[in-house]
Amino acid sequence: MTERNPVRIVDSADVSDDAAIGDGSSIWHLAQVREGVRMGSNCIVGRGAYIGTGVEMGDNCKVQNYALVYEPAKLADGVFIGPAVVLTNDTYPRAINADGSLKSAHDWEPVGVTIGKGAAIGARSTCVAPVTIGAWATVAAGAVVVKDVPAYALVAGVPARRIGWVGESGVPLTAGEASGIWICPTTGDRFIETDGTLTKEAA
Repeated sequence: MTERNPVRIVDSADVSDDAAIGDGSSIWHLAQVREGVRMGSNCIVGRGAYIGTGVEMGDNCKVQNYALVYEPAKLADGVFIGPAVVLTNDTYPRAINADGSLKSAHDWEPVGVTIGKGAAIGARSTCVAPVTIGAWATVAAGAVVVKDVPAYALVAGVPARRIGWVGESGVPLTAGEASGIWICPTTGDRFIETDGTLTKEAA
């Protein structure tokens, strides 16, 4: 029988009793985790971060200080959310309706950002929902993502555009011996580029 790794929640964090927090996860000072959140094992939620109602997080995710993860975002295993990142949830944001009345939860439909396994979202970048960030992709610091990002892509700028490819180590890939072949200088893994998508070669 394996021993459970306890959850660590500091006193100043605000974590709903309805949130499910996986073994070994840590939630730090002034963070807020809302109702219905489903957080996997060994996650870290940094100081002042916000995890919205019903957000789903896999195992081994890191949400750094002051990041805002609005519902209904979905994060796969091993996702990195950098400091002050924003994952939005409103396509046409307004505080009031056309008649001047204050908008309520019933006056708009939240849309979420979906992030694949191992992807990294750099500091102060914004992902404008609804977008999907593919597995192992990297969004550079300060980027604004307004369209889907393919797996292994490195995107940067406003709006974000692909400027290269990255491997699972996060290091940019280098060109191989033939067109469309890419190699990870850290792991030696090989990838094939076809029509704007990257596929890892079988070992």
